[in-house]
Amino acid sequence: MNTDTLPASEITALLGRGTHFEGKLLFDGRLRIDGSFRGQIRSNDTLIIGDGAEVDAEVDVDNVIIRGGVVRGAIRARGSIELYVPAHVTASLHSPSVFIDKGVHFEGTCKMAEVETDS
Repeated sequence: MNTDTLPASEITALLGRGTHFEGKLLFDGRLRIDGSFRGQIRSNDTLIIGDGAEVDAEVDVDNVIIRGGVVRGAIRARGSIELYVPAHVTASLHSPSVFIDKGVHFEGTCKMAEVETDS
């Protein structure tokens, strides 16, 4: 098995319930947040926000999956953004692919277009 590639469902880092983090977060692999985060998040991979999370951040990643929790801020994803019930999202979304599940509470703006990479 090639150790350089991860199974699609494998999480490489977790900020669990009861965790409070403030600052700038850079990561490789897949990160799941179930706790509280405030600041900036950057990655070339996938961010998963779980039920019970509280995130107030400027997010710039490849893919974002919001499975619940409360999310505020600006989200840029070069691949896709997915919002699922029971998420509460107050943010500006920018991605070429956006999915919003029926019943998600979303307030903000949504721009479906390619995201320019910072060079």
